[in-house]
Amino acid sequence: MDSAPFEPTRPPQKRRRFRQIPVRTLVPNLITLIALCFGLTAIRLAIEMKLEWAVAAIVFAATLDGIDGRVARMLKGTSRFGAELDSLADFVNFGVAPALILYFWGLHGLGHAGWIAAMVFAICTGLRLARFNVMIDDPNRPAWAANFFVGMPAPGGAITVLLPIYVTFLGVPHVAFAEPVVLLYTLAIAFLMVSRLPVFSGKRVGKRVAPELVLPLFVVVVLFFALLIAYPWPVLATGTIIYLASLPFGFMSYRNYQRREVVASPQPGAAPAEATPRSVAPTTTPQRPTEPPAPERPARLN
Repeated sequence: MDSAPFEPTRPPQKRRRFRQIPVRTLVPNLITLIALCFGLTAIRLAIEMKLEWAVAAIVFAATLDGIDGRVARMLKGTSRFGAELDSLADFVNFGVAPALILYFWGLHGLGHAGWIAAMVFAICTGLRLARFNVMIDDPNRPAWAANFFVGMPAPGGAITVLLPIYVTFLGVPHVAFAEPVVLLYTLAIAFLMVSRLPVFSGKRVGKRVAPELVLPLFVVVVLFFALLIAYPWPVLATGTIIYLASLPFGFMSYRNYQRREVVASPQPGAAPAEATPRSVAPTTTPQRPTEPPAPERPARLN
């Protein structure tokens, strides 16, 4: 029996086509990548001692970071890939870049101690972002907890930790104890980032605007950015101080939510409400059969 030396030709299989990705899911990721470019550029500018432009790049990256999430929710383009990319970009933009800016600006004068402070700040930023990614999927969190961050957010920590640089750009001269104070301040902000301090997030602010407030809102936003461009260092310094002063109010608001939840929830050990009594058939206990009386003994004869 002759066998064919070659296998019979098979019909060509169609190449698998992957599903096309909608553009609305790409737009938030592009914004995140642009913010990452500004963060990396800030590191280069800090090495070149162009600190003003380096700080401006961090501020612009923080602005884009506040936009990409809202754009993703508006376009319904949220994805797991975008969330992971955002976390990696935040670590570079708000952890590594501000730490290097502070080190090249003044912490390098403290030698190893200054580098340790900068390194601790960057590490705390990474830990804070990792904890955020874990807690965001917690099903046991109450709905009102979405109004608060656990610890200072990474963009807020980056803008806040650069306060000594803002003050210097305002014309305040360096003093002899400036570098140790900056070191302690950097460590304090790093601790706030990894702490359990509830910080108001503002994520749910601005979803709905009353019609009569639309034009005033436009004016306020335009005025703020105009002041930020014209007077960047006074605006940043004032905004940072106001932000630090508002942290206790966020903590008090969080405690108020907790008290309301405790009052609304049933107390453990409390007696449940009585249900409507049902008609219960009377229960009869079986009676034992009566024994016959014992015969009386005859009276004793004396």
